[in-house]
Order: sequence, then structure tokens, then C-alpha cells
Amino acid sequence: MTQVVQFLAALLAAFGLVGLGWLALGALLLPGVCPARMVVDAQGDGGGLEQTVKALLWLRRTGLWWGEVVIKDRGLDAGGLALARALAERQGVVFSQDGPDCV
Repeated sequence: MTQVVQFLAALLAAFGLVGLGWLALGALLLPGVCPARMVVDAQGDGGGLEQTVKALLWLRRTGLWWGEVVIKDRGLDAGGLALARALAERQGVVFSQDGPDCV
């Protein structure tokens, strides 16, 4: 019975070391702090806009990407405008209705 317990302890220790190595390698491979701006062109009813913004915010929360999300109006209708404005209330999301292409 003690051999089984020792084997399980060794197995858990090995998995722990592999996990720590994986985290260390991931930290080395992540890009440095270099914020980028993601511009999302939105048009019509804003189909797919919410999923795109949520995906970018998820990347930022996990630390895989740093920067701000810009929603650029490319002909949104009333429903699309309401959606874009609601999404722009989140931290780090900017809504640009007019102006140059690069916000």
C-alpha cells in the first residue's frame, strides 16, 4: 500500500513540475508590454460585434494582449449604434462615430 501512495505522490510531483515549467515557458514567450489598438469596423446591425469585443476583452483579461478596443462606425443602423454604445461603456472600449480611419 505504501508503494502505491509513493507512486501517486511521485506522479503528482512530476505533474506539478511540468505545470510550473509550462507556466515559466509561457511567461517567457508572452510579448512585453507594448499596447496595441484593435479597431473593429462595425456596420449594419452590428452582427458579431459583441462577440468580437468580448473576445478581445477576454484576451486582455488573461494578459495575452494589452491595449484598447476601438469600435469604428462604418454605417451602423439604430440597433447597431445602441449595441456599440452599450459596449463602449466597458473599460478600455472606445466608440468612434466619425473622424479619420486611424483613431
